[in-house]
Amino acid sequence: MQAHDSHTNSRYSQNANIFSKRLGALRKALGKDIELVFLDGPIILQPADLDGASSNASLSALGAQEVASASSDPTLTPRAWWKANPERTVARGIDESLMMLRDVLHRDRYDGVFGFSQGAAMAALLAALLERPHTFEPFLIDGQPPHPRFQFCVAVSGFKVSDPISNKIFGDSYETPTLHVLGKTDVVVVEERSRALLRVSSNARVEEHDGGLYLVKHQTIVILRVLSGHFVPSQTKWRSFWKEYLGDPTGEVPSPGSGSISRINSGTATPVSTEDA
Repeated sequence: MQAHDSHTNSRYSQNANIFSKRLGALRKALGKDIELVFLDGPIILQPADLDGASSNASLSALGAQEVASASSDPTLTPRAWWKANPERTVARGIDESLMMLRDVLHRDRYDGVFGFSQGAAMAALLAALLERPHTFEPFLIDGQPPHPRFQFCVAVSGFKVSDPISNKIFGDSYETPTLHVLGKTDVVVVEERSRALLRVSSNARVEEHDGGLYLVKHQTIVILRVLSGHFVPSQTKWRSFWKEYLGDPTGEVPSPGSGSISRINSGTATPVSTEDA
């Protein structure tokens, strides 16, 4: 198998260090053939940027309990790729993030991009921008794109960012083969928001996963926490799926649920499967 490099984008209020730790089991399953390069969003969040009366409670609700809004430790600093206005019509800082990603792509070569939540929205936007780089002129270097098109994109709990810049980049649709992974019980990015991204993804594959149980060990006590569905699935069958899919994103990789292949908008549509309980 050829080695692949993929860069990964973390979600709103997480950072590269936390995302890397959360994908520890997946990274181990991928072995040495596939390298995941984790990137921090450039925007540092302040307590006022987090919804709710308590920043700590908000971080917990966002699934980012490990970060600390008041910490000076860069590995615990909550970050983002942009900050949306209350109406979700403007993504403040998205231009800064695209310029940061331009510089990362200019330094090295990657096969694809993998993102979760806000990071998934950014991953899809970046894939679309590499298809039509002239839609955002500052992204160009000496008039040329900084990187070839991605071979694939993975968007877990993704959505379509709403902003004049992104609307121009996406246009009617983008073509990069994209795996969309949706949580059936996701209450943070609900299905309706994910479907907006699917509608502009002309070469899409969709997989769904159930919520689950998360084991928290504290001395001799084991706590079971019910997950909302807003996470990157990494159960045994999903780890096998990720390894096979990331090793050959355009191959006929069986679904981690039913064993069939779930595709839409690809020209070879088969029914979208649902994961077995």
